[in-house]
Amino acid sequence: MKLNDAVFGLLLLLLGGAVLAVVQGYPQIPGQKVGPALFPGIIAAGLCVAGLALIARGWRERADVPWVTMQEWVRSPRHLMGFVVALGSVLFYIFVSEALGFIITSVLILAANFWVLKVPPARAVLIAVVATLVIHFAFYKGLRVPLPWGVLKSIAW
Repeated sequence: MKLNDAVFGLLLLLLGGAVLAVVQGYPQIPGQKVGPALFPGIIAAGLCVAGLALIARGWRERADVPWVTMQEWVRSPRHLMGFVVALGSVLFYIFVSEALGFIITSVLILAANFWVLKVPPARAVLIAVVATLVIHFAFYKGLRVPLPWGVLKSIAW
């Protein structure tokens, strides 16, 4: 499926606007000019600018480029399954990561995505576990991002 640039630009503009609205409520750090809203705010502003540019380009090309074009992959069961698993992975993480924890949720999501990519099961699970532990270490220990522990809270390191 191919979207006209104006449609995708509108989505980016809405996303950027939503992020800008949310980061306004982030707390300020006393004694510092830079707070937790700075980086997401910069990214959101960039999304808004890019969205406006795409809307302008799509609007100029609207006579030649249809708003939505269905492509061959939409008829492919394997590609549709990949799309559904990718979208489902995001929703799965949103709804169960607090209960299950980052590690279990991430391993399940990665293994499911590798399954769609036809990676052999043993290799898929091994890669999912190793990648999850590397990501967890980098974010939890290195960047100090508070990832949820869920059912593994008793063994949190």
